[in-house]
Amino acid sequence: MTDRTPGSRAGIRGFRAGDGPKVIEAWRRSAPADPVSPDRFRSLVLLDANFDPQGLRVAVDGDRVVGAAYAVRRLTPMTGTDLEPEQGWIPFFFVAPAARGRGLGRRLLTDALDWLHGHGRTRVDFSSYTPNYLLPGLDADTYPEAAGLLESLGFRTLYEAAAMDRSLLGYRFPRDVADRLDELTARGYRFATPRDDDLVDLVALAGNHFSPDWARAIRECLAAGTPLDRIVAVRDPSGRMAGWAMHGAYESVEERFGPFGVLEEMRGTGIGKVLLHLVLERMRARGAHGAWFLWTGERSPAGHLYRGTGFTTTRVFRVLRREAAR
Repeated sequence: MTDRTPGSRAGIRGFRAGDGPKVIEAWRRSAPADPVSPDRFRSLVLLDANFDPQGLRVAVDGDRVVGAAYAVRRLTPMTGTDLEPEQGWIPFFFVAPAARGRGLGRRLLTDALDWLHGHGRTRVDFSSYTPNYLLPGLDADTYPEAAGLLESLGFRTLYEAAAMDRSLLGYRFPRDVADRLDELTARGYRFATPRDDDLVDLVALAGNHFSPDWARAIRECLAAGTPLDRIVAVRDPSGRMAGWAMHGAYESVEERFGPFGVLEEMRGTGIGKVLLHLVLERMRARGAHGAWFLWTGERSPAGHLYRGTGFTTTRVFRVLRREAAR
């Protein structure tokens, strides 16, 4: 008797021309909480400078795509010349519902890990790949089977990232924040939309004190036409760029807040809260019904600031890592 269960006979190969629409449709059926659109798949995967078609492992059953696992390593450095030669990532994987229960997910992930190992990658993260991550990590509440599979393959939690949201319906700029803004301004702090010349200091602040990916996001969104008034920056009385907040930086999504940063020595002064509310006020003025972001530590200073501003945690993602001997 022949086993005709989908997945039991699926073959695994690299991505080919013509696979894209089938991968997107299989993704939609497999992860309905996190579907991907063709334009996002194109920009975040196919047009990524690090994309290698052989790294996108596709499970096919006849002419159908029934699963995929994406493995990626750096072909171009994130910053400087560092290609992170030991580091690889698996930003996503999925198996179509009808193909589950036959070990296909394990086969796909093992195949992706073997591909990365063949390129010298002994450390693999799920799924905090920058610049083009789709989600920060694994939402184990939404995908408990995936959590169990990754754990069985040796992935362990590095840390958790919280996604937060806040409604802007009925938003009002708080009186105490307005008072603090007045106090800081009287002391010589300048909060304003950056001018073109200010962007040099802003990008340097983001890249040197926070994350090269944040500097990249700022450069790329502005080069693509994001208006400068999506940003509020602050200079201290000496003229040094001390912090900024913004929205609309990622994929031109107006309601997505961030990136946002204040120099460590300036924290606790109220600057961060002022910047946050100045941007929320601008978002509401543009008709935004809400503000959201994907990534912060719930117990971090930023997490406490967000909660005190009315943000609530909507999802928690586990950033996972697997390390193996060469």
